[in-house]
Amino acid sequence: MALIFLFWFLMSAINIALIASTFYQLLCLLDLESDDINPFEASSRINFWVEPEFLLQGLFCILLLVTGHWIMFLLGVPLVCYHVNLYMKRKHLIDVTEVFRNLKVEKKFRLAKLGFYVIFFALVIANIIAVGKFWVSHSDFGDLDIRFSILEH
Repeated sequence: MALIFLFWFLMSAINIALIASTFYQLLCLLDLESDDINPFEASSRINFWVEPEFLLQGLFCILLLVTGHWIMFLLGVPLVCYHVNLYMKRKHLIDVTEVFRNLKVEKKFRLAKLGFYVIFFALVIANIIAVGKFWVSHSDFGDLDIRFSILEH
């Protein structure tokens, strides 16, 4: 039971990293739009995090597949397929010369990915709560239940 709990904490850590990476990329695009940084700096900052994000998203889905969480795996497959498609077409990196032309599209794409990762984070937290409730209700302490002792005081 402890391994399942640790698995979901690992999944939440991976998901937080994905959210942070996507949020940082979105902030770089917003800074570029407001002319706070130049296109070369914005492109290099965003491109640095693109491949690690793709790998982490792939690891996230592989771990869900291996552990048998089919519904969450099937929810994550379209984004992984889109990432693979971008990588195979060599369109996964932002081009410095065309960054202003594609700025609105890139912002919308990263905002959609951020929403997708937040939804996955909510699902992971729900699974952590479910595993925790199951763990507390099926404890080896017999009649001793922490919930009742808290309610008495």
